[in-house]
Amino acid sequence: MLEMPYSGREISAKTLLSHVRQPDEWFGLAYSMNLYRGCQHGCIYCDSRSECYGIDDFDGEVLVKSNALDLLRAELARKRRRGTIGLGSMNDPYMPVEARRNLTGRCLGIIAEFGFGVHVMTKSALVLRDIDTLIEIARRYATVTFTITTADDELARKIEPRASAVSARLHAMQALAERGVQTGVALMPVLPFVTDDVANVEAIVERSADRGASYVIPGFGVTLRDRQRAHYYRCLDAAFPGTRRLYERSYGDRYYCPARQADKLTESFEEACARRGIATRIIADPSQAISQPRLL
Repeated sequence: MLEMPYSGREISAKTLLSHVRQPDEWFGLAYSMNLYRGCQHGCIYCDSRSECYGIDDFDGEVLVKSNALDLLRAELARKRRRGTIGLGSMNDPYMPVEARRNLTGRCLGIIAEFGFGVHVMTKSALVLRDIDTLIEIARRYATVTFTITTADDELARKIEPRASAVSARLHAMQALAERGVQTGVALMPVLPFVTDDVANVEAIVERSADRGASYVIPGFGVTLRDRQRAHYYRCLDAAFPGTRRLYERSYGDRYYCPARQADKLTESFEEACARRGIATRIIADPSQAISQPRLL
């Protein structure tokens, strides 16, 4: 993982928890929260760069919600429904700044105290620092989903430059699974002309199964719009010369860019999951019924 100097400016948030529209067919969440604004992992495809999210200096300093602990405690005390809280929708809760701030770790302690479930989405092995708290929360419900878009560490460094190596994510997954914390994989996005081949998809399923994953959730394509698209294309020009022209010729200005041979990828993916006994949707908190998501 590339080193990134600590950077974080404190801000005061008005609220922390957001209600998730029900039913949440993908992740089984009742609430979501983001403790930081901005992200340090530098993934070339990140949708959070889009104008609609209003993060104008995405590659600058991360904003830290300094009053998050007090807000979380107050908001949980008012909740009548003890549903699953999602971390990681707009940024990674375990990016480099978290190593010093420990904001995610301290919030998990409060969640454990109030008896809520959690779903952590991350690309970082730093999650292992909080394994004891996650084990405690798992008495209610806890799952950790690792985003894995390629099985190859070298390719991952090009598309997710400051995230933990894929091999480190898989090691963390195994450590959590061996301690009884449910783990799985978000195989998304699958990038056309970069990661959308059968061998890559099958390798992710196989390696995830070997490390104790209970589920793999796929998304066979990538979304692109405004600033996100512009940044993604600049990165493609630098790391994958000529690939941008393939996107422009195949998708134009379309928001959703499906993987090549998406039907074939889906078929191979489902066969690999069936062979290894892995679910293709998250195994959610049993108190929150969700339906099977439609594969893209």
